[in-house]
Amino acid sequence: MDVIEVLPQLHMLRFPVGQAYLWRDGDALTLIDGGTAGSGPRIAEAVTALGLRPSDVRRIVLTHFHEDHLDGAVEFAALSGAPVLAHRADAPFVRGEAPGPPPVFEDWELPIFAEVATVLPPRPAHPGYPGEVHELDGGEVLDFGDGARVIRAPGHTDGSIALHLPYHGVLFTGDAVAASPVDGRVMLGVFNVDGKQALASFRELAALESDVACFGHGAPVTEHASAALCASANRYPRLEVER
Repeated sequence: MDVIEVLPQLHMLRFPVGQAYLWRDGDALTLIDGGTAGSGPRIAEAVTALGLRPSDVRRIVLTHFHEDHLDGAVEFAALSGAPVLAHRADAPFVRGEAPGPPPVFEDWELPIFAEVATVLPPRPAHPGYPGEVHELDGGEVLDFGDGARVIRAPGHTDGSIALHLPYHGVLFTGDAVAASPVDGRVMLGVFNVDGKQALASFRELAALESDVACFGHGAPVTEHASAALCASANRYPRLEVER
């Protein structure tokens, strides 16, 4: 795992598949997503390297239920005692009550998904978070980053969310938006359950005022993020979708 400073109060934790983020408010941390199985101890090491303890993580916010975001978060929750927050539409899958719906793949996505599957670690025998999941609806303001707004961003999964920190101009998109591993360009996230809805969410996130955008996959945009997201969103056709 690589630990990369994005801002003095924000670090990206980059795993072989995907990434998570640590936001710092003084001696309190918030973890956004948690990586694949086996990532929990690595997150604890990153927290210690920042001069804090795992118990200083006050909350774990999941942008959605997929294993490259959930499994490491479950491990770290057990190590730290931090509460787990997720949108109510994804909460049953976070708890492991049922497998979540699979993506509706575009043909060009199939070889990419097959390649990713070869590097994913084995999942736990009984995946899911066994404790209470604090369910979100969207619209809440969480107590970190001087007010972190929960933004509904369905399409990648039904319960996907983003987090917007207006005071700091920071946006966490989860997998609603990504950066290309080839050239770093901002793009619509892949492996969606509803492509039209995902594109509508992308456009809504692009309309937020943000200087920095942090994705579930790919390098963050560290300046003029809104302009980069808008330019990318405008390359896609406009589709009508019910929200």
